[in-house]
Amino acid sequence: MMRQDPTLRKARRITRRAALKLLGSGVVVSAAGLFGPTVTRPAHAASKAVTIGLDSDINTLDPHMTASVGTDLSVISHLYSSLVFRGPDLKVHPLVAASWQPVSSTTWRFTLRGGITFPDGEKLDAAAVKWNIDRVLNPATKARITPWFALVSDARVVSDMVLDVVTKEPYPAFVDQLTEFYLLAPRWAADHNPAQEAMGTGPYTLKEWVKDDHIALDAKPAYWGDRMAFQTVTFRPVPEASSRVSGLLAGDLDVILDVAPSDFGRINGSRRARAGAVPSVRSAMVKFNTLQKPFDNRAIRQALNYAVDKVGLIKSLLPGLTAPNDGQILTSAYFGFNPDLKPYPYDVAQAKRLLAGAGAQGGLDVEFDVPTGTYLLGEEISEAITGQLGQVGVRAKITEMPFSVYMDKFVKQHNMAQMIYLTLAWATLDADGLLTLFEKGNMYAYWSNDAFSSLLDQARATIDRAKRLALYKQATALMREEAPVLFLFPQPATYATANTIEWRARPDDWVRVWEMIPKA
Repeated sequence: MMRQDPTLRKARRITRRAALKLLGSGVVVSAAGLFGPTVTRPAHAASKAVTIGLDSDINTLDPHMTASVGTDLSVISHLYSSLVFRGPDLKVHPLVAASWQPVSSTTWRFTLRGGITFPDGEKLDAAAVKWNIDRVLNPATKARITPWFALVSDARVVSDMVLDVVTKEPYPAFVDQLTEFYLLAPRWAADHNPAQEAMGTGPYTLKEWVKDDHIALDAKPAYWGDRMAFQTVTFRPVPEASSRVSGLLAGDLDVILDVAPSDFGRINGSRRARAGAVPSVRSAMVKFNTLQKPFDNRAIRQALNYAVDKVGLIKSLLPGLTAPNDGQILTSAYFGFNPDLKPYPYDVAQAKRLLAGAGAQGGLDVEFDVPTGTYLLGEEISEAITGQLGQVGVRAKITEMPFSVYMDKFVKQHNMAQMIYLTLAWATLDADGLLTLFEKGNMYAYWSNDAFSSLLDQARATIDRAKRLALYKQATALMREEAPVLFLFPQPATYATANTIEWRARPDDWVRVWEMIPKA
């Protein structure tokens, strides 16, 4: 029987094709018509300042020691350059690399844009790019992003501006992954600490970083790319969502993210700022620890998917901002999205039948870990889910904890609770990245399914686009059936800006000042 859970009343296609098409066609991607921003910037010299409120401070300035897009890498992208970048259109565009092409199923060739030098005069050439790749591959570096390069066997300098990257097997999403790979200056890095200092070929220089207070950047007067519209950029960590809103309305902040929908009316009625939301590529879910009872039982995992009214939950907490996931963690922006899957319907009777068949007719007591101040309305959503699960006899005990403690328990200690609230996205917008987090043996998986892992292995062993799509279709269908998570919805990207700034949040978490336009 289908009905709306009364606890909810209390709780008050963009697609990415370009890079993978290259693989089957051998087409060369070049800078012509692609390089540069997708917004129109003022032609006059930079003179304005902008202050951006982040939900946490950055952890490091070393581009090889972080994978956090919304904080660390967003700041780093202002200081350093990457070979390629993903624009607001979610497509991959040239930056330091003027063009690239697959010369075989296991070799990518990059032709670099000439004339780029680091501030100390060192050239950003093929040898410098090779040094950066070698640094990441060196076990002594202990780079956070080493897993992205696990399939890379060698980087070879062909000429001053041409580099070949050789992989152990086909790596179809390699170019997409390079959108997060920023390039240090080899000579400078030898006697400086990139974690706390910066000297790159990006459009800004580091002025100062006061931990837990702010990080300030100044526009370069002689940047090799387009002139910046803002002379000074300040990123300020403001963990409390209400404080970010207050800072915006007081004029202390110009741009904020992760705005609660309940604050939209106050912001939009202020005449000083505007709030909004865009669909995102980040999916929210309740992850099950299938390595522990009772979630080693598929019937129980399926039962909880039937027990939660995703439509009603969205209507109560995120009205009009998202829709239930189609029984998969991929959104339609990802290569490998399965259009044939459907959400688990809200069906309390079916949930109870499955629980009874699994021997849990007397109910279940489970632990539910939730990080605080991390995910948009994460605590409120988790409480609403707990209320709904109680309707079918599942008594979930929520334990809230700081995100650092949550991640330490989840990843470092590998001691995940029976359930956790989690959101996931992957910068390549390729199924291989996001689904790999559930592959057998992955530290994040807490699920061991040989058939699923085999399908991923087969998909990454070919550069044939059609074959990959067919394999991902099987993998996502299998994942829906096995239900290692409670599928929820894409987390909307909410934001607000002062009336002096024209910008809207990106679906993929990046925050870049050159995509903002100052207004009078």
